[in-house]
Amino acid sequence: MPDTLRDLRSREFARLDAAGHAYLDYTGSGLYAESQLERHMELLQREVLGNPHTESPTSLPATRRVEAARADILDFFQADPSEYEVIFTANASGALKIVGESFPFGPGSRLLMTADNHNSVNGIRSFAAARGAAVEYLPLDGELRAGPLEPYLGSAAAAPGLFAFPAQSNFSGVKHPLGWIATAQAAGFRVLLDAAAFVPTSRLSLREVHPDFVCVSFYKMFGYPTGVGALIARHPALLELRRPWFAGGTVRFVSAQNQEHLLKATAEAFEDGTLNFLAIAAVPFGLELLRSLGMEAVNRHVMDLTAALLDGMVSLRHSNGAPQVRVYGPHDLRGRGATIAFNALDPEGGLVEYERVEEVAAEARVSVRGGCFCNPGAAEFAFGYTAAESYRCFHTMAPTDFTLQQFSSCMHGMPVGAVRASLGLASDESDVQRLLEVLAALRDEPPGTGARRLPPVIGG
Repeated sequence: MPDTLRDLRSREFARLDAAGHAYLDYTGSGLYAESQLERHMELLQREVLGNPHTESPTSLPATRRVEAARADILDFFQADPSEYEVIFTANASGALKIVGESFPFGPGSRLLMTADNHNSVNGIRSFAAARGAAVEYLPLDGELRAGPLEPYLGSAAAAPGLFAFPAQSNFSGVKHPLGWIATAQAAGFRVLLDAAAFVPTSRLSLREVHPDFVCVSFYKMFGYPTGVGALIARHPALLELRRPWFAGGTVRFVSAQNQEHLLKATAEAFEDGTLNFLAIAAVPFGLELLRSLGMEAVNRHVMDLTAALLDGMVSLRHSNGAPQVRVYGPHDLRGRGATIAFNALDPEGGLVEYERVEEVAAEARVSVRGGCFCNPGAAEFAFGYTAAESYRCFHTMAPTDFTLQQFSSCMHGMPVGAVRASLGLASDESDVQRLLEVLAALRDEPPGTGARRLPPVIGG
């Protein structure tokens, strides 16, 4: 662990070791540094900040704080203010919903997505399909990578199309090529980049790549504040969006008598109601923390730890020599981030249910996450589901009776979830070692009554 980051852990995150925590859920949420809270509290104690966007002596400072945060976000992502603007949302999901509900889908247009996507991206297909657009997915290979992209793009269509993909998978940690952005744009698509899992530990420069829309959640980057995200949008793409409603703060003029309204021409047209202006004022403190460390240094640090964790998982064996862990996605550092999805195996090669791993980890005060992580596409390819079989099982159960356990039984005992470990700027070698000790404690664990056989790895 570099000295700068080692000092950071003892200085800013001492509560981890004081309480005996090994925190390995950074893709779920980052952790805040103590100085972020101190600086924000000092600001709130010193200033009187009222509802922004009036000329009162308490409103004007709040407005300045909000606009300063917008400028700081653009600077952090090296985004030219003449090309991009920042729309504040509650989170990345809120940013994605703005694009989905406002994109000019219609007959002849296309929504193209990677199968590896968060459900908040998958949900955009509801808007697209309702307006007659075609919805298509890029499949994944044995390492849970998508591509090549070009065969799915076709020629540019007269109707607008949208290509949406994650810069980094929140399931497997796979980093999809940012070069896809220019490729899809050249084929006539607008590009939506889900950067929520990427930007906490990797540098994103909007001077080097130029997606039309980027979504982020700040709590995933630096833990605090929660309830604030952003849609970073290129001006031409933003002008194409058509909002299906309006709200307080989004309009320049409204007439009840004539049933007319005129939206604002800036990011404020997409910011419904009063912004979370007190929390937004804390965003620059988190960005400053990441700047002070350097994103390249953070990335090197977490990837060194990821290598150690992957090596440790692969080396774990039962007494009969059978592997204890199956990792989904890349087994090395090529084109991946610091997120690892896996399942523990019993000595016969069956699945140790992810709930059991969570239970043992919790007893050791090790925080990991179990389930499909709101990414069903990556899970389906990881677990070897066939479309026909999963369709049959999904439609043979009434919605009111549906459970994951019943679904798994219908799928002949195939897994319905995994365990995810993810590293962040405050992680260290002890966190890796403690998770490996949790997994080692499951050595020679006999098959349970609900043990499931795992399918072969797709693609080898």
